[in-house]
Amino acid sequence: MAHELGPDLLLLRVYIVYIKVYTVYMSASPVAERIAITSRRLLNKGGADAVTMRRVANAVGLTPMAIYRHYRDRAALLNAVADQGFKELALRLAKTPKAGSIEDRLARMGEVYLDHALENPRLFELMFLEPRAGARRYPEDFKAGQSPTANFLAQVVHEGMEGGYFQRVSVWEIVFDMGALSHGLIMLYLGGRMKMSPGRFRSLYRRSFRRYIHGIRK
Repeated sequence: MAHELGPDLLLLRVYIVYIKVYTVYMSASPVAERIAITSRRLLNKGGADAVTMRRVANAVGLTPMAIYRHYRDRAALLNAVADQGFKELALRLAKTPKAGSIEDRLARMGEVYLDHALENPRLFELMFLEPRAGARRYPEDFKAGQSPTANFLAQVVHEGMEGGYFQRVSVWEIVFDMGALSHGLIMLYLGGRMKMSPGRFRSLYRRSFRRYIHGIRK
């Protein structure tokens, strides 16, 4: 397991990546923040395709060329919106209670992902499904600790392996599997492929998540 991150190093990287994301957002100029907020509003209404430099400029009251002084292109603007979404999700994950079993802690984190997605469906699509030049890619970016959200799951999975709760396999494969399960179910639900109420979907999501966790028990 030499290639896996130890708990102290994982927590350090979680903190460093979180600070980087937070600093980038907070250091933005007031105009850049207005542009990002307006872009988020357009995204919520019409998805990523609705976020164009011209539409954003019109909504903010700027010329399209003025936006390029703050964001070099549309891809950079969408990445800024996505990064803000990851910052919000990371903050929620950081507040997840640390008490309880490994399974309970992971299940609570799964609920955080679900809540964030259902509250921000278009943002969820941009963060995890839309092709983006700045999107993190598995496995290198994740193993380098560059995901401010997956790092939290990796920390708990690592603790589970160290404590004999889980099989000793790749931490990051497990984290990516969990993400694929979570995001896949959410994507199908948001896409109208599941005929059920929000409550029934949440119950199915919970059962599926715990089934996976039981499947990798030692």
